Amino acid sequence: MVADEVVAKFDSVDTTAICDADKSIRVLDSGIRARSAGVRIVGTAFTVQCRGDFFGVLRAIEAASPGEVIVVDGGGREIAFAGELFARGALVRRLGGIIIDGGYRDISYVRGCELPIYSRFVTPMAGTTAQLGELQIPVTCGGVPVSPGDVILADEEGIIVVEPERVEALLDAAAATKEAEARVVAKLDAGATLSDAVNVAAHTEALQRGERSSLQFLA
Repeated sequence: MVADEVVAKFDSVDTTAICDADKSIRVLDSGIRARSAGVRIVGTAFTVQCRGDFFGVLRAIEAASPGEVIVVDGGGREIAFAGELFARGALVRRLGGIIIDGGYRDISYVRGCELPIYSRFVTPMAGTTAQLGELQIPVTCGGVPVSPGDVILADEEGIIVVEPERVEALLDAAAATKEAEARVVAKLDAGATLSDAVNVAAHTEALQRGERSSLQFLA
């Protein structure tokens, strides 16, 4: 389970600031979209791998601990690996969310659900229930590797995956980015231009000279 201080730190930032802090962060394919009313996720991954059969997802929902996020490697298949009953079951168990590289159904219920639910497809056709699936193994979801215990962070912008030992430092760096952006916003609101707030001219000149440079906020 993610520590309370990590949850609190994520409340003050977003996935864009985290990505600005680390360009190598794992970001799930944008084809995996929020289907529910709730979208923000902060929790550790409980992984599932299944192909054409959703029984493994049911097993995961019943085995995961409160706050854990069910991450399903469904191979990108356009079949439903879960629906309303699984969402309700996950709510009862106080899970942190469900992310499926595959389909979800019963969207008339899901779209109002506070449990964050993400999927690649919406489809009425469910898979079979004849295979166990594999739980708590390294999987691929949304084109990126996810291991059991990785920290999942999601919001309106997308879903990212972070190693647990790095998450606090990344959130601190993201908070610093948000603070710098807030200063830029204040300048713009006061009538300044982007060139007054960002080193546009100096960065341009350095690039023209073939020098290494980075775009930065001005103090």
